[in-house]
Amino acid sequence: MNVASSVPESVAAPVAAPASSPASSAPPAPASSPPPAAKTRRERLRDELLNAPNLLTLGRCALVPVFLILLDHESRRNSFLAAALYSVAALSDWLDGWLARVSGKVTTLGKFLDPLADKVIVLSALVMLVRLSRVPVWIVVVIVAREFLISGLRTIAVSEGLVISASQGGKWKTSLQLTGIICLMLHYHFSIDYLFGVVMTDFQAVGIPLLYMSVLLGVLSAIDYVRAFYTLDTGEQRG
Repeated sequence: MNVASSVPESVAAPVAAPASSPASSAPPAPASSPPPAAKTRRERLRDELLNAPNLLTLGRCALVPVFLILLDHESRRNSFLAAALYSVAALSDWLDGWLARVSGKVTTLGKFLDPLADKVIVLSALVMLVRLSRVPVWIVVVIVAREFLISGLRTIAVSEGLVISASQGGKWKTSLQLTGIICLMLHYHFSIDYLFGVVMTDFQAVGIPLLYMSVLLGVLSAIDYVRAFYTLDTGEQRG
């Protein structure tokens, strides 16, 4: 008897199921979110204007009319209050720059507002002090001429892609200038405790030499700035 012929023809051989590929079993990838819309120029300016460093700069500018009004109504008390407000403005000048660097919020608008606020505060105070006969006119003329020179050279340097860092003399000039203006705003005699004793201090006599020294350092730093600008412009120090 033939064994093979006894196997029914209807019985089929088992067929292996096709293995599912890993790609077909993986969950579908989520749809990618559209990129955020680019901010308009007005929105960028608003965001820059409302960050903390620039708000401090604007607050510094807002103090200008206040201390000018106090100085205009000259008295011992108002002179002291004006000097106190000016000291706050000078301190905020350092604070907003430090805050912008630490928080990473150095903006184009801030680079414009900060030096502008510095010039407005210094020159407005000096003009009022000239009106009060506390500062000679020629000092203000020299300071204004120096600021115009530096601003003009800086504008030309930026347009040519040059960067001239501030000199140490310029930083000392600013410190002496601010201190001298604060002393000249105080103007009157005040008793100051210097730890070794109480001394009646004539702040007008203290402020004038400080302002003279700041003018001298300002002229020297301007000469250094012109020399640095010329050297960079001739390509001798370009990288």
